[in-house]
Amino acid sequence: MSEQGMDDRDIRTTISRLVDEEHRLRRGEVGEADRRRLTEIEEHLDQAWDLLRQRQALRDASGDPSQAHERPTGEVEGYLQ
Repeated sequence: MSEQGMDDRDIRTTISRLVDEEHRLRRGEVGEADRRRLTEIEEHLDQAWDLLRQRQALRDASGDPSQAHERPTGEVEGYLQ
């Protein structure tokens, strides 16, 4: 996912597309390739949600939401819910 030039609507569209793909994959028989893709989807979803949260935090602090950036998967995956 490349956040450059993305607004909240674009990010939410990406999230919806990924969730749809995730649901489609989980409905069928999940092979090794599907498991790998599901892991990728989960990572991209975590990054997208993190990016939305960053953008909102910047707005809340009277900052520029376009200054938010996609964080590495390892960093986002390590957050506590």
